[in-house]
Amino acid sequence: MSYVVLLNKSKGTNFGQLDFADSFMSRFMGLMFRKDPEKGLILKLPSSRSRRGSAIHMFFMRFPLDIIFLDYDKKVVDMVSIKPWNTYTPKSPAKYVIELKEGSINNYKLEIGDEMDFTLDCV
Repeated sequence: MSYVVLLNKSKGTNFGQLDFADSFMSRFMGLMFRKDPEKGLILKLPSSRSRRGSAIHMFFMRFPLDIIFLDYDKKVVDMVSIKPWNTYTPKSPAKYVIELKEGSINNYKLEIGDEMDFTLDCV
């Protein structure tokens, strides 16, 4: 798994280093079975422009998360706080899904339309 630094270009906020999942297995595992959500995760979804292809599940999760959905231009198209054992389909298709510690949406004052960016930190 690679690591990236996540930035909110609209607000000038640095989220720090997150894991980056772009393979089937790394996306499938996500944050499942982890005990601590301190380090977030960005999932790069396969090419799909449907909402259903952007859906997430919280099966086998031990803690609630804030989920941010980004489109191909890395703009926020939907956000949700979700508890374990639930599923969610975003209101708009997403290319990237960001999984963060619960409360991050409010703490970072995220809004629909915010422009995000991430850069490779190390491999």
